[in-house]
Amino acid sequence: MRLAHRSYRAILALSAAIVLLAGGLAVDIWRYAGQASSQPADAALVLGAAVLWDRPSPVLVERLRHAQTLYENGQVSRIIVTGGRSPEDKLSEAVASRNWLIDNGVPASAIVMEDQSRTTIENFALAVPVMEKAEIGTTLIVSDPLHMRRAMLIANRVGMAAQPSPTTTSRYLSWQTTLPFLFREVWLIGQYVLTGT
Repeated sequence: MRLAHRSYRAILALSAAIVLLAGGLAVDIWRYAGQASSQPADAALVLGAAVLWDRPSPVLVERLRHAQTLYENGQVSRIIVTGGRSPEDKLSEAVASRNWLIDNGVPASAIVMEDQSRTTIENFALAVPVMEKAEIGTTLIVSDPLHMRRAMLIANRVGMAAQPSPTTTSRYLSWQTTLPFLFREVWLIGQYVLTGT
């Protein structure tokens, strides 16, 4: 009976510790979401998001719109688009992003593509050699605000000279969309820290 009681207390203590750690991480992600660099960089690196057959999803459009603003304001001179093609889509995320930017006035010569990645980790890993080839040294990372903490953690681990530049028009605005995104980021950051994947 005493052993069972000790086991129960140990489980409760472990559960409480996990909840506290997760809560602290959620607060950290939330606070970091508001950080945006005002410094110039060689390029804006747009993290991929879903494509709807041959055009960017609304989430990806807002990321591209933000990168376009950085380019037009002179904060960056190039835009790196990332993301491979899902089997159900006609175009890769990178090609659909490139097309959108060109259609909206960004010259093709200012766009650099990485079109093989399927995850955020791959966005960064596969962008590094593309950046080296294009002689891009510094970047502003463009994604949704709640994605920025994990994105910057990965950028730092791959040795990228990067600063955060979250979208100001994220599609994740309501509690119904924000909370699942936040919980997912807590889980994925924990997984990345522990396993590197």
